[in-house]
Amino acid sequence: MDLDLAQVRAFAATAGTLHFGRAAEELNTSQQALSKRIARLEELLGVRLFERQGGVRLSEAGERFLPAAREALAAGERAVAAVTDAGPAVRIDTWGHLYAPMRTVAEAVQALAAVRWEPGPGRDWPSVAGALLRGDTDLGFGRVHPLPDGRDAGLTQRLVRLEPVDLVVGPSHPLAGADAVRPAELRDSVLWCPAELSRLDFLRRFADEFQITRRHDGPNLGLDHLVRGLSTDPDGFTVFPADAPLPDHTGLRSIPLVEPTPLYAWSLAWRESSRHPQLDTLLRGFAEAGRSRRWLEYKPGRDWLPDTDHPKLAPH
Repeated sequence: MDLDLAQVRAFAATAGTLHFGRAAEELNTSQQALSKRIARLEELLGVRLFERQGGVRLSEAGERFLPAAREALAAGERAVAAVTDAGPAVRIDTWGHLYAPMRTVAEAVQALAAVRWEPGPGRDWPSVAGALLRGDTDLGFGRVHPLPDGRDAGLTQRLVRLEPVDLVVGPSHPLAGADAVRPAELRDSVLWCPAELSRLDFLRRFADEFQITRRHDGPNLGLDHLVRGLSTDPDGFTVFPADAPLPDHTGLRSIPLVEPTPLYAWSLAWRESSRHPQLDTLLRGFAEAGRSRRWLEYKPGRDWLPDTDHPKLAPH
């Protein structure tokens, strides 16, 4: 059985976004072409890699195939580099995909033309931490938080961006017409979560801090499923990083949160004992972008961070 890496790449991109349209945009191809590649791969393997009812999610076979698929893509990149003298690629795994982490990475590295990237979609911070410790990837990018039993021991992190978080509500929510909203005003509303709340450390801490007891969570069925639910629930809301893209056809309203403004902490993580040769160059790129775009502004009292994020504010 010969695997076509273009088909494998289409699968991996879709597994990372759980959205055929966004995966097609990521690969600079049409959604029809992407769907055909995945269908041919499923035919070759004799299994369904995605469940497509009620949104897009990985099947059990897709969950098993994803790690090996990513290894196959990485091996292909190394094979090309071996004969083109292109130097080692930087393998970077991101998570928090509904919040579009690659938009921040792209801004930080746009001037680093000499760096070759090998993006990989991580499932969540625990899975990316495991990949870093195993040497399966070079960098992680997303929101880092302490893991149980010291499972992140041996990893180093660098805070690179604090992004203000907006309130997102449907047109019938009582606060839909407000110019700004305080988190305390959300106590009677229902927090809609894009996945199981136990896996969403930031949202769980936000809800606890501001005494939001009504919470709606479930499996991650993608951004479209989340916004459809919000648009029909008059009590529902979610919070979203201010610069992250939302579908523009849903009638949702994004409203600044104030007094305080919650901040979402984006960090780079790596294994200190296995630093990539390009790491210092990359860190300079993020630092320069952060200075010019004021990514690390924080004022106690005006802004809110979970307690676990405060140590990251120490100078690096």
